[in-house]
Amino acid sequence: MNLEKKLVLQNGEQFFGYGFGANRNAVCDIVFNTSVVGYQEILSDPSYTDQLVVMTYPVIGNYGIADDDFESKIVGIGGLIVREYCQTPSNFRFTKTIAEIMEENSVPGIAGIDTRMLTRSLRDNGSMRAAIVDAQTSVEEALALIAATPAKESAVSTVSCRKRWYSRTPNHRFDVVVIDCGVKRSIIESLNSRGCNVIIVPYNTPIEEIRAFNPHGILISNGPGSPYCVPEVVNLIKELKGEVPMMGISLGHLLIALAYGAECVKVKDGNRSSSRPVRNTITGRIKTTGMSLEWIVCADSLKETNLEVTHTGVLDNMVAGIACRKDKLFSVQYHPEGAPGANDSAYLFDKFIKLMEDNQHA
Repeated sequence: MNLEKKLVLQNGEQFFGYGFGANRNAVCDIVFNTSVVGYQEILSDPSYTDQLVVMTYPVIGNYGIADDDFESKIVGIGGLIVREYCQTPSNFRFTKTIAEIMEENSVPGIAGIDTRMLTRSLRDNGSMRAAIVDAQTSVEEALALIAATPAKESAVSTVSCRKRWYSRTPNHRFDVVVIDCGVKRSIIESLNSRGCNVIIVPYNTPIEEIRAFNPHGILISNGPGSPYCVPEVVNLIKELKGEVPMMGISLGHLLIALAYGAECVKVKDGNRSSSRPVRNTITGRIKTTGMSLEWIVCADSLKETNLEVTHTGVLDNMVAGIACRKDKLFSVQYHPEGAPGANDSAYLFDKFIKLMEDNQHA
């Protein structure tokens, strides 16, 4: 970690530090994550594709990288920003350091900066673009680089699988089609562990091909970017809703809302958390969740739809879950598999299983 680097925000702020991982420039949208652990899952979560991620926890890398903990086969994060990078992991499972896996996947990092000050700036000023560059680069040059680099609104077409694949389990009870907008491995494993054979298909798979699988249920996965950039999946939901039970996670939640005529809005400060409280509006119970907040469903726009709000954020009353009982469908803004984060909401997979059971016996 001996390469002098700096981070330049779109508003002209700059933070000096030291590079690790790949030695290259990067220009991306910048978001922050308040997770204490789970940096490997964050690096390999397709939802973070082409984003600079600020980790608010001060020490990152202390337990290294374990081969079994990747959420996808790609490490598509745009860059990692930390206060302190640990070069000497202490964990019997680790096979590589975080810097080694970042270098292998051309992901730059910067350490040694005041991540608390940076996070406050993002919280107060809102989401923006930023660049990791050499320390000698002037602010003017960095801002010109940011302006000259086209923004990527959607990366679903990049992270989605190119052809269908299968994840099977012994003595399965249900066949579930997952629409891959950037699905995490732990979501597939959550379905496998509940007796589901899973068919993972590209986001733009023709509707008739999905019907040909004769699935018991359909899951619309998480993924990166704006929900407005994935009209193929919105049209798919419109066509298939009500045929079989359907579940949406994160981006899938937003796409279901659009399919029913609701609207989504981009939040001021893009952030992620592994400990965000959510209230079930039916039971009143509060659960800790792993939440992605870049786009959210506009609550007022739900009034003219057949969707009801099932979960709300405790801190801000945002729409965190919706459902349509008639169509046997529900979705949540957060990640119920809890990787990383709490698994308080894993019961939602059981709810999906129950919907498929009831539909099978109807």
